[in-house]
Amino acid sequence: MHRFRSILAIFIILLMAGCGKPKVKGADVVVWHWMTDRDSAFLALAEKYNKEKGVDVKFELYAPSEAYSSKIRAAAQTNALPEVFGVMAEKRDFAAYIKAGHISNLTGYMDAQDGAWKKSLFEKPLAMNAFLPGNEFGVDPGIYGVPIDVTNILFLYNKDLFKKAGLDPENPPKTWPEFLAAGKKLKAAGIPGLVSGWGEIWMIDCLASNFAFNVMGEEKVIETIRGNVPYTDPDWVRVFTLFKEMKDNSLLASGIVTMVNKTAELIFANEQAALAFNGSWCVNVYNGMNPKLNYGVMLPPVVNSQHPMIIWGGAGSSFVVNEKSPNKEQAVEFLKWLTAPEQQAFLAIETKNLPSNKNSLSSIPPILAEFAKHMDNTTHPNTFPVSEYPLVIEAFDKGIQGILIGEKTPEQIAQEVEAMKQKQKKAAQQSQN
Repeated sequence: MHRFRSILAIFIILLMAGCGKPKVKGADVVVWHWMTDRDSAFLALAEKYNKEKGVDVKFELYAPSEAYSSKIRAAAQTNALPEVFGVMAEKRDFAAYIKAGHISNLTGYMDAQDGAWKKSLFEKPLAMNAFLPGNEFGVDPGIYGVPIDVTNILFLYNKDLFKKAGLDPENPPKTWPEFLAAGKKLKAAGIPGLVSGWGEIWMIDCLASNFAFNVMGEEKVIETIRGNVPYTDPDWVRVFTLFKEMKDNSLLASGIVTMVNKTAELIFANEQAALAFNGSWCVNVYNGMNPKLNYGVMLPPVVNSQHPMIIWGGAGSSFVVNEKSPNKEQAVEFLKWLTAPEQQAFLAIETKNLPSNKNSLSSIPPILAEFAKHMDNTTHPNTFPVSEYPLVIEAFDKGIQGILIGEKTPEQIAQEVEAMKQKQKKAAQQSQN
């Protein structure tokens, strides 16, 4: 009996010791991700964190992204999510995970110490992880995710090809007339102009949005989405006409309408085109394809000097914290550390992605810094107060493709997009009645 009591006492002591610091899945903090290009960097950071803090962090890679998303959905159904994970989904699905209690509201942590954590991060990418008061999804207002890197989409230009065409490689075109003039010089020198993955219509939508914000201003764009301004408005016709002018001035490389972005990246990396429209992730891509590529970054050319040039951008990859994890506090502390300047600079150097921490920019490669200086010019449809009907967006983007291949005029596309808008509005009203 005495021996039994001794064994029982030891068991209770061990059990109590285990309750003091819960362990989940064999580590203090488990992180699920899909980023194959960042896996080795993550593992190095986990080792560093363990040495500095004595906390065991385990990164688990699940790729490709489709398989990762399926794993997240399955784990959510069985309450088996790790401490930290990413949600690769639309805002509506993101909201569903929050409402099901799987994702922590990080606002309190962000606002602590006079908002030091929040202030260190780029504002626009952080906004993509936030829900505003009165949002359409019924989610409590707050910040629910932490961007670990950011992106934006800009024009790239080959400095050597610019010089060959008689253009200033350190002074790329800034206005629409300068852009068209540069196209003429490139054509005269026999150098193909712009490549981009415009076979993927979201990239056409991106540039068209840039031009729309510049031509008419943010308020008028939003009012169009609300249905108060028609797509037949002269400003929208002007946006469509810009694509026709690029085509008519031979600024576009052959086959751009059906080109996927991987093909466009290969063409630009091999110096077979002078211009590209691509995202900041291309720095890593081009480095792998042609480390000696000599190129610069430029904003899309300004059409209307009365409005700023707004570009698409925001969070590249973000992590969230599992609200149901007993190690939630440790997970938050790890994300604070991961997004601190030193770790952000390390990730930027190792993975060639833009850091989410504004205070790390002095330590990153110069070409990335060129992208980073335009982060305050970014916007993204996920942050708009309203959203356009998907079929209207499709008609808009495919209409531009029609302009580029000479099948339709800008005026015809404006009428077709507006007709689709009215059709979708009517269908929505009928469904509500």
